[in-house]
Amino acid sequence: MTNPAPNPTAAILIIGNEILSGRTQDVNINFIAKRLATLGIVLAEVRVVPDIPNRIIDAVNALRAAYDHVFTTGGIGPTHDDITSECIAEAFGVPWEIHAETFAAMEKHIGKENFNAARQRMATLPRGAEPIKNSASLAPGFSIGNVHVMAGVPRIMQAMMTALEEILPRGRPIAMRSVYGIGVLEGEIAEGLTAIQNSYPELDLGSYPFLYGRTTGGVAIVAKGTDEQAIERAIAEATKLIAGLGIEAIQGEPPS
Repeated sequence: MTNPAPNPTAAILIIGNEILSGRTQDVNINFIAKRLATLGIVLAEVRVVPDIPNRIIDAVNALRAAYDHVFTTGGIGPTHDDITSECIAEAFGVPWEIHAETFAAMEKHIGKENFNAARQRMATLPRGAEPIKNSASLAPGFSIGNVHVMAGVPRIMQAMMTALEEILPRGRPIAMRSVYGIGVLEGEIAEGLTAIQNSYPELDLGSYPFLYGRTTGGVAIVAKGTDEQAIERAIAEATKLIAGLGIEAIQGEPPS
């Protein structure tokens, strides 16, 4: 029997000073990660960089060389600090120029009298880029090579990601199961958990402490991978590990 082809890999590049300053809390990573898991694309890295051209260019080139796909969010609006698009052009060594089809569509939608220079920036793309449809607003994201450039505004990014999924490759879906125990301490399960992980090297097995109420804690054990039968067996063993402490093991996510 031949081994199945490895799942495609991906990285997310978050671009924006507002994320690094703490002013804006990023919620895009969670959405993209869940969608990639469904598609069978392994999210292997997330980076956050400021609105500084060389930092963006260096990150894009490093990530596109390391992974099958790179998903960027942020910096494609109409203001002076929205510099992602021209930085992507620089990273690929191509001109940054008006995309005629996008320009015409935006001009028609907005009206020629309102389609000012700032808005025209959103119709300016790296040469060779393919627009990503945007049902939330007209201005598109775009793909060039293995880099997919999307908005930072969550509802717009989600519209772009949904459209992009139509052309992304599929791998084996990545499943995840969890079990938790209230009152469990990580030190009590560390040795047993290591043994389970060693038995299932194809899975990612992790332990995650949580707070239940104001004073009571617990630990959730999470198994993730593409082999659902192995996941179920690993979670069954983790359930026994928690139960062996005399604590009820509950499958699913812990209470918030």
